Amino acid sequence: MNNYFSIKDVDSIDTWVNEAIEIKKNPLSDKTLGADKTIGLLFFNPSLRTRLSTQKAALNLGMNVIVMNFTGEGWSLEYGDGAVMDQGNSEHVKEAAQVVSQYCDVLAIRAFAKLENRDDDYEEKVLKSFIKYTDIPVINMESATGHPLQALTDAITITENKPIHKPKIVLSWAPHPKALPQAVANSFVEMAQQMEADFVITHPVGFELASQITNEVPIDYNQENALKDADFVYVKNWSSYEEYGKTSQDQNWKITKEKMKLTNNAKFMHCLPVRRNVVIDDAVIDSDNSIVIEQANNRTYAAQLVLKKILETT
Repeated sequence: MNNYFSIKDVDSIDTWVNEAIEIKKNPLSDKTLGADKTIGLLFFNPSLRTRLSTQKAALNLGMNVIVMNFTGEGWSLEYGDGAVMDQGNSEHVKEAAQVVSQYCDVLAIRAFAKLENRDDDYEEKVLKSFIKYTDIPVINMESATGHPLQALTDAITITENKPIHKPKIVLSWAPHPKALPQAVANSFVEMAQQMEADFVITHPVGFELASQITNEVPIDYNQENALKDADFVYVKNWSSYEEYGKTSQDQNWKITKEKMKLTNNAKFMHCLPVRRNVVIDDAVIDSDNSIVIEQANNRTYAAQLVLKKILETT
């Protein structure tokens, strides 16, 4: 595998999940695979789980790890072809990417949407520029429009907790005081469509995701109706795609203990971090049915599987 840019790079979600579960049983079984190899982790935005889990995954494979935070440590980068760089940006991605590829064997990048211009964000210029100008594999640690490491993690977690019957999975929008990208939701939707499950999305009118991502997935604008008989409830805020960057704090969409009673004793999932008592009540996230910590733990094995596949083919 050359790059891990999208969850669509997974050729068989079931096969990948089973491989990740095997890695989880013995995380150090391939501890020499990455010997004398270096991964560079470039962060244009904050991170907790993504940074630590990817770093741990690399260490489990015997890799060296270099971490750089562009928010305060790196030069501001220019991405435009033919740009006259007489303003704020100090370095062009053409040079930066080529330089980094001399220092590293694998590169992982985290760069969020700015939520100012939809076309600009959906062009994915940061990730795609590094892929274009480097000659080493690039891993998406969350981009403007996708979070494929999180989606693979979610598939692992669902598989480990799924009932005997075909599960019903609900992705529910939730209120948030800050406009958030569609990245996590986009990748979860693309992943869930690859699983054997009844999948439903619920959100207020006006918060539809891109139709090219949701395709034929049922959308229910009545949250309580959507939650009925659910086996998994995945909760995430995202800002509007059509009215790009618009958010809402409509507390009628907060996940409560009473709403969870409508489900089939569902497992509660969230990618974290989560705003307690805004997105979700304490009574739900602290309940026995909450698997958010287990979900976070699986981030290591998702990242380790991706790195293993890259190391085995380079």
